[in-house]
Amino acid sequence: MTFGPTKTRIVLVGATLAVLLAGCKAVGPDYSPPELTVPDAWHQTVAKEITAEEPQLLTWWSQLNDPVLDDLIRRARENNLTVKQTDSVIRETRARRGITSRRLQPTIDTNLSYTRARPSEQVPPLSLLPEDLGVEAQGSNVFAGSFDVAWEADVFGGIRRSIEAADAAIDASIELQRDVLVTLLAEVALNYLEVRTLQQRIAFAESNIDLQEQTLDLARSRFESGIAGKLDPAQAESNLANTEAVLPTLRQALHATLNRLAVLLAQHPGTLTELMEVKPIPQPPDSIAVGIPADVIRQRPDIRLAERRLAGQTARVGVATSNLYPKFGLFGSFGIQTSKLTNLGGSVTGFVTPLMSWNLFNRGRIKDQITVEEELAEQAFLGYENTLLAALAEVETSMIAFREEEIRMDALNRAVDASLQAVELVGILYDAGLTDFQNVLDTQRVLFFQQDQVVASEGQVTKNLISLYKALGGGWQVVPSPATSP
Repeated sequence: MTFGPTKTRIVLVGATLAVLLAGCKAVGPDYSPPELTVPDAWHQTVAKEITAEEPQLLTWWSQLNDPVLDDLIRRARENNLTVKQTDSVIRETRARRGITSRRLQPTIDTNLSYTRARPSEQVPPLSLLPEDLGVEAQGSNVFAGSFDVAWEADVFGGIRRSIEAADAAIDASIELQRDVLVTLLAEVALNYLEVRTLQQRIAFAESNIDLQEQTLDLARSRFESGIAGKLDPAQAESNLANTEAVLPTLRQALHATLNRLAVLLAQHPGTLTELMEVKPIPQPPDSIAVGIPADVIRQRPDIRLAERRLAGQTARVGVATSNLYPKFGLFGSFGIQTSKLTNLGGSVTGFVTPLMSWNLFNRGRIKDQITVEEELAEQAFLGYENTLLAALAEVETSMIAFREEEIRMDALNRAVDASLQAVELVGILYDAGLTDFQNVLDTQRVLFFQQDQVVASEGQVTKNLISLYKALGGGWQVVPSPATSP
């Protein structure tokens, strides 16, 4: 068979299937992003410094005016291992999309072979003529080569729906990386705030230990002078020991926080020695903008991640639906077979075969699979809606926490001011013999407790602000990962 007519038939059949493919719509539901209702304004306007203006979330940590924090954020963006893992996930999903899209293209297999055959001298081949039986068997060479071509015509759009799902998977992997970044930057800032808070708590504990050591010396002096009984120095020593017992716990928490921070920066634990220098707790700015609820949908990567997963699952419904319909394709082969490489002219062979397959007797199983994919799409939609509601609740909760902690900190500051005056006055009275030693111990104990509480509250105010920025979905915009560039 010559190759010319075969080639013509291949072209004609392929053109017919291409026209049929172009005229067919992909089966299954066409995806469009669902419209979810969000309120026009936040329900909790709980702080006078919180406004509905457009938030400055690009580099929200810079509003804390702390160069050390700025440097930690930069190092985390560049070195964090989880972020690098998400880079790999993005590249993986893009490669998977390439595999899926190539199903629209023909597959071509190349086969080359050489055979050397020598017939038996005792039993000649059946193909020999009688007059050749006396000829000595010399053997023969066979050179063969072929190109096998297979192509599936995506008439009902199963492959196209698979590509839609793969595109959604790429988008989802990018949003996953952005969500990781939002969490990472917030965690770096929160752990840094914890370091500064613990350092201040340790400083106040040490200052109270100094004060209580002076009180112990005074009680011992009065006891040795016979002015006071043995109970006073014993109580003073107990009070001092209780305060000293707090320090190991605070130091342990400090080192644990430093180690967590080191892991976020992809460093070995114990290497962030530059943070051991005690510095004040960063303070919030005077004005904080949070925007409107609709901004959260645009800003938060986890919401967009849920939407992309819904899009991908909707496309998989179409993939399952396409199995209800027949599949069409072509299989062809073009080859050369000869005994001499110099004689290729008349050795060309080729064929083309249209193919059709149809799971007529498995429709029940296919319909069950369609139902499975539809229910998974419903679950993805409900997850998307739940993610949005949780995000809105997180923002409002963070606003309330920020404002209420500010109120608590103001009250604690007033309590500390009063306790400082009380400690000073009771010391004068005790030295003059006008009050008993129990009052001295009580006021010093209350002062230490309140100072520790006010420092913890000061750090918590800024932590709550960081949680608010995280809830608003800020920070990921400043990290253009190489994996996410088109």
